Amino acid sequence: MRISDNIAGFIDAALSETGGTTELQRAELANRFNCVPSQINYVISTRFSPEHGYIVESRRGGGGFIRITRVVVEPEILLMHTVNAIGDKVDINTVAALIANLARGGAISDQHARLILSATGNNALRPARPEERDALRASILKQMLLTRQ
Repeated sequence: MRISDNIAGFIDAALSETGGTTELQRAELANRFNCVPSQINYVISTRFSPEHGYIVESRRGGGGFIRITRVVVEPEILLMHTVNAIGDKVDINTVAALIANLARGGAISDQHARLILSATGNNALRPARPEERDALRASILKQMLLTRQ
């Protein structure tokens, strides 16, 4: 298991133990996992972002901390927020994060999540020119989310 996975697992466990909000010290985490603080920043920015359903607050300095809160909203609100947040273009990594968050929040089923990922994936969009794929992906994603059953 990679160090990033270990750090993310530790943070996720801390969130579960505390009911969805935890405060962490970047330096303490770096010492615990024997890594540089930038590795902690990387894990937080890639796995605990708003697209993944988290709010991250940070205060630097001697008494600084990182506060991570798991956002819990009603499935319909989560769905509409996601549709409104997509924009005109979206890359496949962002789609994967958004879909995982929707499935975790109960807004879509796991089966629907797999179908969306398949329909918006690079293989499905191969006939389109590479510079057009992110716009096409956004359009397909929005339509699939708006017409889900």
